[in-house]
Amino acid sequence: MYPKPSPELFPNTYAFESSPMVKATGFREYDARWLFGKEINLMGVQALGLGLGTLLHEMGVKPELATGHDYRSYSASIKYALVTGLMAAGVKVHDIGLCLSPMAYFAQFELDVPAVAMVTASHNDNGWTGVKMGAQRPVTFGPDEMGRLRDIVLEGRFKYADGGSYRFVENFPARYIADLTNRPKIKRKLKVVAACGNGTAGAFAPQVLEALGCEVVPLDVELDYNFPRYNPNPEDLKMLHAMADKVRECGADIGLGFDGDGDRCGVVDNNGEEIFADKIGVMLARDLSKIYPNPTFVVDVKSTGLFATDPVLRERGVKADYWKTGHSYIKRRVTDLKALAGFEKSGHFFFNTPVGRGYDDGILTAIHVIDMLDRNPGKTMSDLYNELPKTWGSPTMSPHCDDEKKYGIVDIVTARFQDMVARGQPVIGQKITDIVTVNGVRIMVEDGTWGLVRASSNKPELVVVVESPANEANMRAMFKAVDTIIRENKDVGEYNQTI
Repeated sequence: MYPKPSPELFPNTYAFESSPMVKATGFREYDARWLFGKEINLMGVQALGLGLGTLLHEMGVKPELATGHDYRSYSASIKYALVTGLMAAGVKVHDIGLCLSPMAYFAQFELDVPAVAMVTASHNDNGWTGVKMGAQRPVTFGPDEMGRLRDIVLEGRFKYADGGSYRFVENFPARYIADLTNRPKIKRKLKVVAACGNGTAGAFAPQVLEALGCEVVPLDVELDYNFPRYNPNPEDLKMLHAMADKVRECGADIGLGFDGDGDRCGVVDNNGEEIFADKIGVMLARDLSKIYPNPTFVVDVKSTGLFATDPVLRERGVKADYWKTGHSYIKRRVTDLKALAGFEKSGHFFFNTPVGRGYDDGILTAIHVIDMLDRNPGKTMSDLYNELPKTWGSPTMSPHCDDEKKYGIVDIVTARFQDMVARGQPVIGQKITDIVTVNGVRIMVEDGTWGLVRASSNKPELVVVVESPANEANMRAMFKAVDTIIRENKDVGEYNQTI
């Protein structure tokens, strides 16, 4: 029998090389993330593969799976350890090699394979690894599946099976690129900055954009797993500022940035102004609702209130469904509601039939943004943005909080706000008019200013977002009010960035 994993082992010891190590906190709400060598070792990854294969059999899913890995120095070795465990559980593995997460999701359709396991830590710092998994295309695992997988692995309830095999699918990226580019070129001449933060998207995104007819200005597209300038995270202001500088330097029409595994996209307009992804979502909703009448869009709770209040969207019969943050949550909700698309403030966009297959793909998002510009030949990106009602919103701000404590602290903050509602206590001098607890706590006051606190699903952090349709002062006041309540808990650390 395969050994039961330990929660902690130490490198350069016999035990580390002879036993699996898997820290329980790595099993998150909708994917898995660990610090490699500190929270999981290669034998632990092998145990994860054996556990995933066991779960596929338990779910009654055909034991056949597509896998790939992102561009980190250790991702390939982690993938092969995972594959070994999968094969021991009787799973037929199709390896598409170095790839983006959406390329692995595409492989489920292209290869007619039911399951997927993508080895990636997305935009996390170097040292992190992880796996995004699914067994029902296009959705990926949520809390139920992740909880069951955790129990199988940590309790060592593995089941070996015959029939496991491995094959490498040669030159699979060409099939993915062809799927995105087998269409007419755009009519409009557009100069596009393609920013990849030295992540995996650098191998693919510029090629796709050029094939569509764009003049591409590459920025940090060379693959370098040291991430020498910044982490490939288009929600991070450092990457957005680099994109903005390049747009202004070369006079580009738009800057498009991609995260480490290519499932997210960030946008900078022709003036070098960063546009948060939720506002891009509103712009795309406006554009798509002209073509597809009365659509439903799923939106995460971190996103702007404009999806519900924008007069253009309301006039076109758009329905906004605010839902839990997280790519698996939104992806599943889009599928369940048969929504046209889903949007997350983090830059995950989910385009469903007939404009996509339902999974998040940063390059496909870029294509939809370019098509939006192509359908508005007399307008710049800043023109389209300025047509939206004005709001003042923060970036996603993330104070450190240990994985073991973050959910409990969010519960305390939620209870604190609920008590304020019950006692009629104001926030920023206004009555609390709405409180949403579908994912953390989001409070709104009379003028529409709101603040959100939730636990990050993939890092030891809280997540804080604030927005005001009234003025910047109220947005800042809401942040101060929310942060004051958060600071009542001594286990919350410093922010990664603030307003």
